Amino acid sequence: MLADDEFLSSPELDLDGWRDALLLRSWLYTPVARESQPFIGRARARSVCGFFGVDLRCNALRVERTQRDTRRDGVDHFFALFQVAGASTIVQNDRAVQLIVGDVALIDSARPGTHISESSHGQWFSLQLPRRSLVSYLGFDPQGGILGRGRTVVGRALFDLVRNADAADALAFSEPYMQLAVYDLIGALFAPSDPAGVSLHADKLFKRVCDLIKDGYTNPEFGPREVAAGAGISLRSLQKLFTVRNSTCSDFIYSLRLDHAARLLHRRDLLRTGQLVGEIAYVCGFRDYTNFARKFRQRFGHSPSSHKGDLV
Repeated sequence: MLADDEFLSSPELDLDGWRDALLLRSWLYTPVARESQPFIGRARARSVCGFFGVDLRCNALRVERTQRDTRRDGVDHFFALFQVAGASTIVQNDRAVQLIVGDVALIDSARPGTHISESSHGQWFSLQLPRRSLVSYLGFDPQGGILGRGRTVVGRALFDLVRNADAADALAFSEPYMQLAVYDLIGALFAPSDPAGVSLHADKLFKRVCDLIKDGYTNPEFGPREVAAGAGISLRSLQKLFTVRNSTCSDFIYSLRLDHAARLLHRRDLLRTGQLVGEIAYVCGFRDYTNFARKFRQRFGHSPSSHKGDLV
């Protein structure tokens, strides 16, 4: 559940403790306490639908993420921020959107922003969405600081999926499908309202390319040339499809391989199968373990052998 008695009864944190709890994930934020009362907050990390998430509660007047913060931590994700209690305003990319309970804002971690709480009992749930995976799957680059209404059918479906995810996550093998469901709902909720300049043919071609990659990425011999050949287009045309979406074909392939490896490593830890890490690397499409370990550390911040409960 998004809000539960266990979280609400967890130890209270002062301003430094709350900020340090976010720093455990390398997220730099600056809470600004209200003048009339000391800062009180709570933070709890957990996995939801195979993504990393954090329950958050605090009485701060606002929480800021400065340009300096984005440079220092180098985090490059989107966050789906769900309003669980109270109301707030998100300011990013020269946009200001107001959230009430059930609403969700899409926030770009690579850009500065301000979160203003309109009550002293605000509570949120933040879901971390890897940028490359999300953009490649959706076929467009969402803009941070946009709002999805919880009062819409899609908004309610996304809110309910995340709220009830603890029960769904009991089925570890369903996580890849749950992740795709989250991506689909995010796409439906935050798709550009103005399709001007968007080529329907290019979108269909990009979707077909992505489907080809999802079918073949576990083959170590599979790369951009094989994708282009399968789609019946030139390598240059293939790269252009990804360039306009701020990505590359190789990045998307490696992203899928690393996501799959993280899930298999989590399953290995969960079921205590003793499967060799090198074997997992190979079945995910990596020929070279050294290259796999290097890319895995770049993506997740730790080695494959130490990967346990964190999911993508």
